[in-house]
Amino acid sequence: MPRIVRTDSFLEQFCELGSQAQKRVVKTLRLLEDNPKHPSLRVHRIKGTPVWEAYASKSIRVIFQREGDTLSLLACGRHDIPKRY
Repeated sequence: MPRIVRTDSFLEQFCELGSQAQKRVVKTLRLLEDNPKHPSLRVHRIKGTPVWEAYASKSIRVIFQREGDTLSLLACGRHDIPKRY
């Protein structure tokens, strides 16, 4: 099981989400911790970067970086958030 580290920017963005979106992100983080290859997460690398993306819903994404057995959560938010990376 990977260790999950939440960055300050991730926590700020998480707090800005509505309660339903927060619940979806929390569920996604549990799945990432238990089984990062779970098909519903649709985990993939953002093209041309060392950053990965997981789907919390159709419109909510979780952005993270893999460092060995650690997942550093960088951001979460609407589907256009990967464009920043």
